[in-house]
Amino acid sequence: MQDTPNIGKWLMLVGGSLFLLGLLWWAAGRFFSFGKLPGDIIIKRENFTFYFPLASSLLLSLLLSLVLWLIGRMR
Repeated sequence: MQDTPNIGKWLMLVGGSLFLLGLLWWAAGRFFSFGKLPGDIIIKRENFTFYFPLASSLLLSLLLSLVLWLIGRMR
C-alpha cells in the first residue's frame, strides 16, 4: 500500500491537466473555430457529407504530446 500517495498525486496531476486543457480549449474557441481549420477535409454531395478533421487532429496531437512531455519532465 505504499503506492497510494503516488496514485493521489497522479490523479491530482491528471485532473489539473484536464482542467487546464479545458480552459485552453474554451479560450481558444473564442478566437478560432476548432474543427474547421484550413486543412480539414469536407466533401459534400447531395445526400452525403464526409468530414475528416486532419488539421484539427494534428493540432490536438501536438498539444497533447506537449502536455505529456511537460508532465514527464516534472517527474
